[in-house]
Amino acid sequence: MVKLYKNFNIKKNHKGSIILIGNFDGVHLGHQKLFKLAQLYKKQYNLKIGVINFDPMPKMFFNKSIKNFRLSNINQKINLLNSMGIDFIITKKFDKTFSKTKSTDFIKNILSQKLNARFIFVSNNFRFGNKREGNVDLLIKNEQSYNYKVVKPKPFLVNRKIASSSFIRNLLEKGYLEKANKILSRKWSIVGMVQKGRQLGKKIGFPTCNIDIKDYVLAKPGVYAVRVLRKKNSKYLRGIANLGYRPTFNQKKILLEVHLFNFSGNLYNKYLSVEFLKFIRKEKKFKDVNQLRAQIKTDLNIAKKTK
Repeated sequence: MVKLYKNFNIKKNHKGSIILIGNFDGVHLGHQKLFKLAQLYKKQYNLKIGVINFDPMPKMFFNKSIKNFRLSNINQKINLLNSMGIDFIITKKFDKTFSKTKSTDFIKNILSQKLNARFIFVSNNFRFGNKREGNVDLLIKNEQSYNYKVVKPKPFLVNRKIASSSFIRNLLEKGYLEKANKILSRKWSIVGMVQKGRQLGKKIGFPTCNIDIKDYVLAKPGVYAVRVLRKKNSKYLRGIANLGYRPTFNQKKILLEVHLFNFSGNLYNKYLSVEFLKFIRKEKKFKDVNQLRAQIKTDLNIAKKTK
């Protein structure tokens, strides 16, 4: 099992490792290529692999107006990283004090003294330190002084476009779910707790589980075919979901509502993992509840046929 750290004070047997630095939001195909390369280095040099990532993500810390941004929450990210065959993860809290760390101090005090990094894997556009003053060139410049080697693999391309977290966010926001899932190499999912709502779905004959999406990226508002996992190693439940503002009911808060097929039971305060399989239609405002109910029946038929 991967060892988790909340700071850079790691155990002796984890010092002198291969270190990968980044947000790794979504742990998509581009990230996976990076980890496969790190595994080759691990085998060749008999070293352990460690990951440095930050929470909240620096972009969200510096720009408070960014509310919906993540592809995966921190627990999902840890589980995904764990599947990459690494040995330890450092999730550093990104706060005002840490944001003012000079780039040269990050190299000297953290990468060298605390971690004794042997290899450092970063992307070409990696920036670090106070006011993003540090870059890959600075890391390379200090290789001999601190006895490490920088590795910066070529970007992974999908249809001539770089596989990146920002590209996947853009695809989701435009409703290109299947393309996003392809680059993620799995179904995009939201994990959240079921909350008690106004029970509007129940009143029209389609009870739903209401989930606050927190700071997940807002995929294109609309109706989706989904499958749901209640707990690890349990069976998937099939369903249909509405992600958005429910314009027919004049709601202003973004909400994920999931209707499960052939299920009865109380899921309040339970965590669900909702995997998005297919974008069915965009969100729209109906004249009345009867028109909405008729449309839901059509959507249900599509969702039930979705594989």
